[in-house]
Amino acid sequence: MMKKFLLVVCGSFVGVTLALIVFVVSAIVMSIAMVGMGSSVSGGRASVEKNSILHIDLCDEITERGGSGEMDMLTMVRGSGIPSSSSLATLRAAIKEAKTNDKIRGIYLECNGSSASPATREALRKALADFKQSGKFIYAYGYEGISQGDYYLATVADSIFLNPVGMVDLHGMASAIPYFKKLLDNVGVEMQVIRVGTFKSAVEPYMLEQMSEANRLQTQVYMGNIWREMTDSMAAGRKISTATLNQLVNDSLVMTMEAADLQKNHIVDRLAYADEMEDALKRATDLKEDDDLRLVTPGDLAPDVEESVSGDHIAVLFAEGEIDGGSSDDVDTEKMSEEIRRMMKDDNVKGMVLRVNSPGGSAFGSEQMWKALEDFKESGKPLAVSMGDLAASGGYYISAPGQRIFAERTTITGSIGIFGMIPAYESAIKNKLGVNIETVKTNENADMGVMGRKLTEPQLAALQRMVNAGYDLFTRRCAEGRHVTQDSIKQIAEGRVWDAVSAHERGLVDEFGGIDEAVKWVAQQAGLKEGKYKTQNYPALDEDWRSLLSMMMQQQYEAKLRGEMGILYEYHQALMKILGRDHLLCLMEPVDLSL
Repeated sequence: MMKKFLLVVCGSFVGVTLALIVFVVSAIVMSIAMVGMGSSVSGGRASVEKNSILHIDLCDEITERGGSGEMDMLTMVRGSGIPSSSSLATLRAAIKEAKTNDKIRGIYLECNGSSASPATREALRKALADFKQSGKFIYAYGYEGISQGDYYLATVADSIFLNPVGMVDLHGMASAIPYFKKLLDNVGVEMQVIRVGTFKSAVEPYMLEQMSEANRLQTQVYMGNIWREMTDSMAAGRKISTATLNQLVNDSLVMTMEAADLQKNHIVDRLAYADEMEDALKRATDLKEDDDLRLVTPGDLAPDVEESVSGDHIAVLFAEGEIDGGSSDDVDTEKMSEEIRRMMKDDNVKGMVLRVNSPGGSAFGSEQMWKALEDFKESGKPLAVSMGDLAASGGYYISAPGQRIFAERTTITGSIGIFGMIPAYESAIKNKLGVNIETVKTNENADMGVMGRKLTEPQLAALQRMVNAGYDLFTRRCAEGRHVTQDSIKQIAEGRVWDAVSAHERGLVDEFGGIDEAVKWVAQQAGLKEGKYKTQNYPALDEDWRSLLSMMMQQQYEAKLRGEMGILYEYHQALMKILGRDHLLCLMEPVDLSL
């Protein structure tokens, strides 16, 4: 075992060294590429020919942020040297530009298995639907097949094309949660759980061997409602009933159906090999058979959504990831609070939209950010919240100060609850490793939690009082923000997770919409003229080469570890995260609804 461990460590070191070499070479190539691009790109955009098509290749993860200046390390390593354009912000900006650009005739969605949660896809689908109002076409194509998430986007298209031997994967939604209780018992570790909220299920995998009925109920409800929203949209796009679509999903196992049957059942419109798809696009743009297609990418077409602006503007502050989760991809509440206070004092910032895409995290950090947002609001500047895929638990805590809360219909929110989890592993050290721990102390509780020592009943009771106080503060913050009584919040809290439609019915969300709707509301409150205001994204994306190098090395290490551990990697990561977090958390359980 030790030998294998050493091999993994040494292998990782060699891999990181090689990654450093690749990074340096890639940086040089990148610099040369950017110089070469300078002659053909003006103002951050490529030149667009007449009869062009916006080509959206749905092949990667659709991220929250990024523009033409965004550095995607994985893209660089692949050797293209071209920045990523697979962020929601860039895609939406490109679609908006394509709608009014006379040289763009339509959009080509190439369905290659992108990854994104329902709310991200809903926001993108709405942008595509808005584009169709221009009268321009949208064609979608699956070369090998169309994944469920891509199909949700494709159903907004005028026509869906599929390879004659391709497939469409429609199967519904499912959530699989690993339970670690028996594993922890086997290694002699006991998770001491202190929580408030019947539905606060993030602790369940460490204290139960199977899902509780309360958690099963809430998961079934919010997941069922999200799927209903999606199937209603897909069915309307295909001009069939939702019942018919669900019957196909349930009875026919759509992914096994032959392409001809998919066409017969109105799942797709036309069957076409790649060259035939190209011909269809040429006909749609009045090109001759021998002409080359004129395809432009989102990065070519969209303005740089991360470009700095001058003068009066509305700030869009992105709070993405776990709250004080410790990763560079998480929300650092200390830095974010400082950013908020800088914007509060900046006369050019006329208002703010807080974009929340977070499952929560540290209760302490959530409170600090809440205070900074309250200070911003009390300065007289309007504050709106735009919820992304997730704004749950601590993610809702930091949303509570918003004067107006916007969410997509498929957003997951709520989970107003709090818990603490402290591992007791003294038994594992003593009985599994043969290490006896002796302590000398001056006071009764001096060794509380030392070396994984099990808590006493008085200590557990004291911690329960602390968790109760944290829950009381959390619900009070929500009540103040929503202008309702604390008791009414407690009735819908208890850690329960809600889909946005249910949350809207209960007053946790004000309006359905995305960033654009939130920005428009802030502009109105700030007295800015419609169409005359600018926006600026915060915090600035870090493009420092050292940060990029660190990111690349971390990605390489994680890829190596994933390869070594296989299926056990996800379980390892889940355990290590819970052991490394704060002991007092406002956090929703991990859920992967990527489609």
